Amino acid sequence: MANLIKAAFLTELERRFGEFRKLNGSASLFEARDGRFRIYIRYSKLHENDQAFHGLRRQDLDRLNGIPSAVCFLRDNQTEPLIVPTAILHELLLPIVPAQDGQYKMLLYSNAAGCELRIATIGRFNFTAYLGWNELETIAGNSDPNVTFKPSHSGIQSMLSAIGARQGFDIWIPANDRQKIDPKLTSHFTSITNLPAIFKTVKFIVEEIDIIWFKRGSAEPQAFFEVEHTTPIYTGLLRFNDLHLSLVRGKPSFSIVASEERRPLFVRALNRPTFRASGLSELCTFLEYRHLQSWHSRNS
Repeated sequence: MANLIKAAFLTELERRFGEFRKLNGSASLFEARDGRFRIYIRYSKLHENDQAFHGLRRQDLDRLNGIPSAVCFLRDNQTEPLIVPTAILHELLLPIVPAQDGQYKMLLYSNAAGCELRIATIGRFNFTAYLGWNELETIAGNSDPNVTFKPSHSGIQSMLSAIGARQGFDIWIPANDRQKIDPKLTSHFTSITNLPAIFKTVKFIVEEIDIIWFKRGSAEPQAFFEVEHTTPIYTGLLRFNDLHLSLVRGKPSFSIVASEERRPLFVRALNRPTFRASGLSELCTFLEYRHLQSWHSRNS
């Protein structure tokens, strides 16, 4: 299966970008014939709960350093490849030491909040925006990168509401924010006005969460989002931690939504002992503004 999926990907890669050559000493590194960019291909079969386990070799990543490149994560039954710029992964992996076999271990899976990559000892990151070929088109110079995104708090809430509503979720927005939702960013939907009884003991916390997606017609939360534009990320994590400890069933996702510049703050805060002990560090994801914008565009 691995060879078939990889062969199909390489065929499509050549159709889109021209001929490629394999780099010496590696079965996974390829370079465009004109030398414009490189791509690192990793495959995993699907395991329990549709999870894919990937390993990135340090020596292979070193051969991409400073070169326009991306890592492509392939898996069984995929509809689109996940193609992540190498620069993003270099930044995340730089502070940590690879496993004894020289690989950085990561887990790829999908849930209500999109496509997430969990990197061992660091955390979880929402990479839904990197599904498909768009990022490789940018790296190859075939398209312009996204224009710098200058979001507002209500704009982010509007995008998250739009995505959730299109995916069939009921949406919670704090009462003070409901009138600020931008109709240009989302079609009409009716937000929940009363929280389920399961949140009785933590209602004062839940009613301030920026966006919550609920399974339609039920009291089951599927995803919580906190927009940390300028406020401390640690504060949002504390709210999530209280909710995580109070929920008696289900495993909803928790997402901190912020600018790319705040990602290191998220990693440091999430890896504090208190969040490791509670298990929140295994559940909470970082979603960048630019990725949210791309996700919103894909769902328009």
